[in-house]
Amino acid sequence: MYILIAEDDIFFQKFYKNELEQHGFEVQVVSNGTEALTSIAQRNPDLLILDIIMPMMDGFEVLEELSKSGKITTLPVLIFSTLGQEADVKHAIDLGAKGYVNKSFFDFDSLLIKIKAVTGT
Repeated sequence: MYILIAEDDIFFQKFYKNELEQHGFEVQVVSNGTEALTSIAQRNPDLLILDIIMPMMDGFEVLEELSKSGKITTLPVLIFSTLGQEADVKHAIDLGAKGYVNKSFFDFDSLLIKIKAVTGT
């Protein structure tokens, strides 16, 4: 399974990329929403793990673009953020995200469960 992570924090990029690769996933990391959309256009991932607060284009804007293009119906998106406000999570779900993971808890088992749930694997 090919996973795209859109995350601007280098620590989180390295930690989660390494953990996912150790579990057999192919992982690409990009640092902002613009790069995420470019990467999705070049190679369709099986899952997008999307941070909300990023430079150039935030996660909400990425979700809006994916919704406009219709891509959100075929690309499962997990929000991956330290934002745990109910309103933010609801907004992301309303835009088409399939779930939310608080990246700062380092609960990798919960992330794997969410990945399996949204991808049906």
